[in-house]
Amino acid sequence: MSTPYNPEIEPYLSAHLWTVMRKATQAITAHDLKSIESSGLCFSDFATLEALLHKGAMPIHLIGEKVQLTSGSITTAIDRLEKRGLVQRQASATDRRIRLVNLTEAGQDLIERFFKKHVEALEQATRGLDQDEKTLLINLLKKLGKQANGLL
Repeated sequence: MSTPYNPEIEPYLSAHLWTVMRKATQAITAHDLKSIESSGLCFSDFATLEALLHKGAMPIHLIGEKVQLTSGSITTAIDRLEKRGLVQRQASATDRRIRLVNLTEAGQDLIERFFKKHVEALEQATRGLDQDEKTLLINLLKKLGKQANGLL
């Protein structure tokens, strides 16, 4: 499904692309946040638990980098999750200066249960694309992101 050539739009095609991507992102983000709310967690807590689910125990600063939170925000999120018994801090076996964060059994159970529901919600939000289109879009967006990062 391609857009017909329009010479009036051509000089503004990149701006139009950005507008379309922004609107699509806003729509999917709204769906994403609604799904996360059903878990009883805020976005930063959900993202933290999800990172630990998929990457295993990590130092706090690496979790912050993965979920794009500042050092203060990730520390606050870890404190919240620790109070709820969902994560625990432990000393690194290889470096006493590093404290690792990992999921507790309760945290593992919670994020596994809600992550499955979250994946289903995102499947609904993206069901307008087939698997090949999703793969193509992923590859194109990665290419675009690398190009834009190269300009920074």
